[in-house]
Amino acid sequence: MKSICTLLLILALFACICAAQNAPAQPAQRTDVYHVHFAKAALGKGVEEGDFLKKPDPKAPMPGHYIVLRHQSGEDWDYAVIEHLGTKATVEAAGNPPPANTRDLNAWHGDTFVNGPAWPEFARAMGLDDPSKSAGSVYVVSVFRAAPGHRDELEKSLAQPPGETVASVLMQHLEGGPWHFLTITRHNSWQDFATDEKTSVADTLKPDGGWLAVRNHSSYHNDTITDRIAP
Repeated sequence: MKSICTLLLILALFACICAAQNAPAQPAQRTDVYHVHFAKAALGKGVEEGDFLKKPDPKAPMPGHYIVLRHQSGEDWDYAVIEHLGTKATVEAAGNPPPANTRDLNAWHGDTFVNGPAWPEFARAMGLDDPSKSAGSVYVVSVFRAAPGHRDELEKSLAQPPGETVASVLMQHLEGGPWHFLTITRHNSWQDFATDEKTSVADTLKPDGGWLAVRNHSSYHNDTITDRIAP
């Protein structure tokens, strides 16, 4: 009798493990709102535009909760500013006009509100909990538009854990740009970035992961390599 009970217990435990493995992945906890600002500097104003975007906004709802990334290779924008707004955001009719002396620094820009993780998680992934230790980090900013009927599959693929030398956040469109998801991936250094890129080539055709998943589940995406200029 004892051996039968033990066998039944083992079978029940095995069934629970299988059920857990086959259960659908739980959606990421995206509790907070962020403002994503892509900016293209006017001709000859790249440095001035960067200096302006680095300055903290005295009216920011969450002072100091932002990151400014500078284009190195990829899309046409020069800077990406991601600002944490808390758990909600408001837009007022008066807007937020720039100072007169900086208004002409910008050739064009795009604004999108997204949801993402709580600030401590975002800051830790982006190396902002100790900026001095992550000064040499490399960031890849990517946006994705899901193919019709493939949004859940794309999100599941993008939510896969990054490699050992990589940290990443996944954010979802609320209002603004013509895309569904944004990822920001941080590599500790340019050397780590090159190593991670080389390693990822072997996983190119991994089922529903990495390169292949993007082609299977998205109708559009772009990637931009950046470095951080603030904080």
